[in-house]
Amino acid sequence: MDFTSFEAERTADAHSSRSGESAFFTIGDLAREFGVTLRALRFYEDKGLLAPRREGLTRLYSAAERDRLAIILKGKKLGFTLAEIKAMVALREGSAVPAGGLALTREKCAEQLALLEQQKVEIEEAIGELRQMVAAFAARPAA
Repeated sequence: MDFTSFEAERTADAHSSRSGESAFFTIGDLAREFGVTLRALRFYEDKGLLAPRREGLTRLYSAAERDRLAIILKGKKLGFTLAEIKAMVALREGSAVPAGGLALTREKCAEQLALLEQQKVEIEEAIGELRQMVAAFAARPAA
C-alpha cells in the first residue's frame, strides 16, 4: 500500500498558506483541521503514534507529525487497528514495524476491503428496507 501521496495536495495547500509562519502546529490547530478532539490527539500520543515537541505545557506538532496524523486518521477510517496503523506509519516513514506490531500486508488490506464491502451490502439492504417502510407510511391515509 502506497501512502506517499496521501493527501499531498492538502498538505501542500496548508504549507503554502503558512509560508510566513513557523512549521509547527498546536494541538488546537490539528484538532480543528482534522475535526478530532484534543483527547483523541492525546490518546494517539499516549499510544506512541504521535510525539509532539513540548514547550512548557504546549504541544507543538511538526509538519511531519501533521502528516503522520493524516495517516493515523485514514487508517482509523479504513477500520485498521492501532497496531496496523503503527505499521502503516512505519511503512510510510521507511522504518521498521514496531516490536510486537503486525506487519501490514496485502492480504490484510484485502481482508479489510472485503469486510467493508460486506458492510456496504448490509447497509444498502437496510436502506432498502427503510425506504419500503417510509413508502408504506406515506401510502397510509392520515388518521
